[in-house]
Amino acid sequence: MASLHPATATLPPRQSLAPSPGASSLSWYASIAVSRIPPPPRLALHSLAPAHGPRNRQSLVVCAAWTRRSRSEAEQRPNRKSWKQRTDMYMRPFQLNVFFSKRFVHAKVMHRGTSKVIAVATTNAKDLRLTLPSLVDDNACRTIGRLIAERSMDADVFALAYEPKKNERIEGKLGIIIDTIKEHGIIFV
Repeated sequence: MASLHPATATLPPRQSLAPSPGASSLSWYASIAVSRIPPPPRLALHSLAPAHGPRNRQSLVVCAAWTRRSRSEAEQRPNRKSWKQRTDMYMRPFQLNVFFSKRFVHAKVMHRGTSKVIAVATTNAKDLRLTLPSLVDDNACRTIGRLIAERSMDADVFALAYEPKKNERIEGKLGIIIDTIKEHGIIFV
């Protein structure tokens, strides 16, 4: 029989599951790749260590697969946008941008998808510069808000979005411009 199946003749005899003291035995634990790196607390598999293995805090850790993306996947798509970032420009396509300098007030309405400017109003324009007593006061902000609302409605834009910058509050001159735009029939989404 051994001559017909030489592979079966060379197999060692089966070992019992419970190793006898002093005798070396093969087990499923011996076939797993191990590392002697101290484990993080969540990955320590102390219950898998055999009874005759090391029992100190730096026990053996089973090398397991990670659930996070591999480095190659992260390199292929490093700047993956969220759902909101991908759809926000279509849900709220027209955005109001307001800029205050020491001498002037500038406001414009842009289409976010194409970056096309729909309406512009500034106190630096020749007709406003010559007629307004001050180019940065509350009255100038009301004028800019009224002009933006009128020019947006002429371009068939009736809803705007405004995203405040970090640590920016909608009050003072900015609040006056936004309130004036709302009073003249534009809604903010």
